[in-house]
Amino acid sequence: MSRAFLKNESADDPVVIPARAPLPMGTINYVTPRGLALLRTELETLESERAHVQSNESDETERTRQLALLNGRIANLNQRIASAKVVDTRDHPENEIRFGATVSLHSQTETPVPTDRQLTIVGVDEANASLGRIAFTAPIARALLGKHVGDTVSLPAIRGINKMEITAITYDEAS
Repeated sequence: MSRAFLKNESADDPVVIPARAPLPMGTINYVTPRGLALLRTELETLESERAHVQSNESDETERTRQLALLNGRIANLNQRIASAKVVDTRDHPENEIRFGATVSLHSQTETPVPTDRQLTIVGVDEANASLGRIAFTAPIARALLGKHVGDTVSLPAIRGINKMEITAITYDEAS
């Protein structure tokens, strides 16, 4: 029989809770102060959504599914917040790349247009490559950690290897 004729067709479907950004086993969950604030804001939003769904008197099956999904996401988020270790960048030497650093890079590879990039090393939940925020677990971040201004790093690129010189290292108090 076609599923179109079954009454609660989604009632038996499992609730799939989306996974958070992966944190390698045994790795400390380092976060910036900004990253922890983002996690807490996300938690407030999810708890607000849960309260709204609980008060909604719509279809009981759908409401139960939505609550299961929200409760799972909240549980995962609470685990991340509980394991978070905020890194105080004021303790970092200003001339060395560590967690929380914003790194300015200048391409030394011959290209028609010289490429400058700026990357900030952040926690896995805060990472967003399109905004230049990379997780400390990413290969590019691991290649940069411990380096100094004037050092050169080789980074994989679409057309081979791109040699980049570190031109500046800064630490933003609110990062």
